Amino acid sequence: MEQPEKSRRRPWIVGVSGASGTPYAASVLRALLAAGESVDLVVSRASRLTLLDETGISFRDAHWRDDLARWLARGADGSPEAFAPPPLDDVRYWAAGDLAAGPSSGSYPARGMIVVPASTACVAGVALGLSKDLLQRTASVTLKEGRPLVVAVRETPLAGQTLRHLVALDEAGAVVLPASPAFYAGARHIQDLVDFVAGRALDAVGVPHRLYRRWDGELGAAARPAPGTA
Repeated sequence: MEQPEKSRRRPWIVGVSGASGTPYAASVLRALLAAGESVDLVVSRASRLTLLDETGISFRDAHWRDDLARWLARGADGSPEAFAPPPLDDVRYWAAGDLAAGPSSGSYPARGMIVVPASTACVAGVALGLSKDLLQRTASVTLKEGRPLVVAVRETPLAGQTLRHLVALDEAGAVVLPASPAFYAGARHIQDLVDFVAGRALDAVGVPHRLYRRWDGELGAAARPAPGTA
């Protein structure tokens, strides 16, 4: 017997930890929704402080949909209405303290997980299997189930202990993706640099997007205006 459509939902899980870099998370979320993907969202308690500091937005469990819409409308330069908020009908939010949430179990159907940004504390927790909150638990589940896990670490400089934790994650099958924007794509705006990192995270899990201009082997392309901007 064919299963109902709702039961076949297989989302990408996006975990947002407390590191600086909430615009990276917003860019990933917008691009996943633009690609027609289902999304489950886990926002750590520490990341709420970062989000408040970087955007002025208080992320509240009871009003997460309104707060997420405001967040996704905001540009990396602080413009409050830089983007039209995408439809959030296929976004499911899980509180970070809910260790009985769906994604805490390997039987929960999911495509994989992107942790963006990933703090060094989050990296350590996942590498050591601490599962101190839902974000860390879900990342550990993603690894044990053999699903794609991207860890967009955002810290500099990196101490030896964090480097060892990152090596452990790499050996466990995660993609370690430093939030390190490149300039060959012809960035003209801070949003371009943010979108480059978000695009590389989506490349790592095979989700199509148009967040940055790809390298085509032609030197000097970054110095020319992008198509349609001249």
